[in-house]
Amino acid sequence: MRFEKWQALGNDYMILERDELAFELTPARVRRLCEAHFGVHADGVLVLSAPSDPADVADLRIFNPDGSEAELSGNGAREAILYLRRRGWTEQDSFSIATVAGRIRPTITGPSTCTVDMGTASLTSKDFPGGPPDGRADVTTGGRSWAFRHVSIGNPQCAIRVDSEAQLLALDLPLIGPQIEADPRFPNRTNVSWYTELDEGGASAAGAPAHPPARIRARIFERGVGETLSSGTGASGAAVAYVLQSGAPAAGARVRVALDGGELEVEVGEDLHVNLTGWALPVFEGRISDDFAKELHEIE
Repeated sequence: MRFEKWQALGNDYMILERDELAFELTPARVRRLCEAHFGVHADGVLVLSAPSDPADVADLRIFNPDGSEAELSGNGAREAILYLRRRGWTEQDSFSIATVAGRIRPTITGPSTCTVDMGTASLTSKDFPGGPPDGRADVTTGGRSWAFRHVSIGNPQCAIRVDSEAQLLALDLPLIGPQIEADPRFPNRTNVSWYTELDEGGASAAGAPAHPPARIRARIFERGVGETLSSGTGASGAAVAYVLQSGAPAAGARVRVALDGGELEVEVGEDLHVNLTGWALPVFEGRISDDFAKELHEIE
């Protein structure tokens, strides 16, 4: 059973093609595949299959290392997109793929870069059913109350602004993250991002020189994963929350999001439409051994 390992800003996924799978991917099997020392060791598994809709190049399913299925991953999506191009699934620079969160539309901009149309973010969703229209609320963890904004961008995000980079870096995410992730107001759990402004930016007037993008620093606690080096949807949620807190979003507001694993650029439109730009690279290609495949078969 052939697979490839890819990474985007240190967020690594095992990529499998559905037609080559020798078994169904149960949560227990996903956990073993992602496990350090005993498996391939990855932040998740991406499964690509022939498209259900001929308008798409492929269907994409995304699994977290705890075995749960994610609706969307910005980093995982870029890895899958560039994998599809390199493996000959399409020769086009622009196409669409189907995810649990809906259709996403990438544009490949280089051998290892692409921009992904992530759709329109929302401040209300079924993942925060009691939330107000502006998505703002407070949550308590680690002995203090945090003001947050709920942002749905294919999956639920809880974005929390802090006052400084020093404060951000001092946070103990493994301690404070799990309680927010599992807060009962989020029936499907939530991803959490803490962010702070580094450089102010904004949109440019029509015909004017491009304004430098704003720049923020973020740390991510990902649902079903824990603290991660990066997250594309987490960066998107933080950028949307930042733009809204800075004032009504102007068309083409750009935000550079500095994460532990590198930087992503998020463009937030006036209607909260999000485009995410970044890179992804293959790490290695391999095959599951017969012994490991037998072990996986025996796991329910």
